[in-house]
Amino acid sequence: MPRRHLRVTGAAQAPLGAVLRDLRTKLEVPEEFPAEVLAEAERVAADPPRLPERDETAIPFFTIDPPTSTDLDQAMHLSRRPGGGYRVRYAIADVAAYVTPGGALDAEAHRRVTTLYFPDEKVPLHPAVLSEGAASLLPDQTCPAVLWTVDLDADGRAETTDVVRALVRSRAKLDYEGVQKSIDDGSAEEAVALLKDIGALRERLEVERGGISLNVPEQEIVASGDAYELAYRAPLPADGWNAQISLLAGMAAADLMLGAGTGILRTLPAAPDGAVGRLRRTAKALRIDWPHHVPYSDLVRSLDPHQPHHAAFLQECTTLLRGAGYTSFSGGDVPELTTHAAVAAPYAHCTAPLRRLVDRYASELCLAACAGQDPPPWAVEALAELPKEMAEGTRRGNSVERECVDIVEAALLQDRIGELFDACVVDVKDREPAVGTVQLTDPAVVARIEGGASALPLGERLRVRLTQADPGRAKVQFAPA
Repeated sequence: MPRRHLRVTGAAQAPLGAVLRDLRTKLEVPEEFPAEVLAEAERVAADPPRLPERDETAIPFFTIDPPTSTDLDQAMHLSRRPGGGYRVRYAIADVAAYVTPGGALDAEAHRRVTTLYFPDEKVPLHPAVLSEGAASLLPDQTCPAVLWTVDLDADGRAETTDVVRALVRSRAKLDYEGVQKSIDDGSAEEAVALLKDIGALRERLEVERGGISLNVPEQEIVASGDAYELAYRAPLPADGWNAQISLLAGMAAADLMLGAGTGILRTLPAAPDGAVGRLRRTAKALRIDWPHHVPYSDLVRSLDPHQPHHAAFLQECTTLLRGAGYTSFSGGDVPELTTHAAVAAPYAHCTAPLRRLVDRYASELCLAACAGQDPPPWAVEALAELPKEMAEGTRRGNSVERECVDIVEAALLQDRIGELFDACVVDVKDREPAVGTVQLTDPAVVARIEGGASALPLGERLRVRLTQADPGRAKVQFAPA
């Protein structure tokens, strides 16, 4: 779906800040860092207590992030192996080089759990002097990192994994659109061009094992000067290739921790038969051919999100990805559920420690497992509470994302009550077929619809009338015209 923009006017912008502040209060979002946390961050940023001895600054790493990002967790370097296959070097910011277990920074990270993104500000997991400074893998800055080296065969299968602490130095900060363009026009250096080769191989392996990547355009809030816009961002192929490198590390981390008998996994149970049955009924209603011998994962990959019926079905497919959580274990007591159904393999979060608490612990456990050593007691002792902490932090992060979009939608449309819009029905409630969700093309709004006398036509286009939009009070809602 093409990106659409609608600017928030100055008149709408002023009250929006107050509504967002009220949202932060309602969700009990921590704002300013305590003085002792800031003091510790300044001290360790200037004099890191645990710098590694190994120096890998000669490797020309690069990062791929949105252009305005400064909290850079990952840097990579890709190369061909002399005997065939590929070598993936993946450097992850080593937050543990700065954060002392039991210290003020550590305690505050456990209180925050994740970085939260609001339209008007970012509420970081760690103070900016670390997350956007000393610990960030910014270009031309020497940083401590957890360095993953994964050797792949010619088909992209992992053969060996090594994880060590090292000093690294990124040479370039790239963005997705620039990477895509350079690969498409042939101007990319080999280390960047190999992202397509390796990413495509890993995507084939994902298909082979039954993994799922939903290619659904994302609704996002875009800052533009002193205003906000809503947009649909359709992922580029480079997004998917980059995600495969992160998935590769996450799968390798899970294997290391399972082999060592101590770790924390990101898990998702298989969807119950009833949920898949509901999807089959939805596919039939949308006139999507789904032969019984075709696996769900294969069907999803065959769909085009630019087609309304396909987009509606893909939206319904997201229901199968709900229920993900964290599962910790120690002392060799491996849990019954070790896999993530969408990945179709064991998987762990380990690649975003600047923005997510659990990744620092996963990195520490993987370093110990790879070295054949016992993990540090502070990491093992945290495992019992980490799943609950991450569940609460994830819940709060999801609430922030959902409510921020609702607020901006309402701000964009508050002066247009009664107007008609073209929309597509992307969801219909099973027990209330006259209630559902519509997606507008312009502006980029996804909202509730109700008030009609008959069942909504799932996957069909229709004219809708805006019935309510009030930032902070009433979410956007439509009725059939």
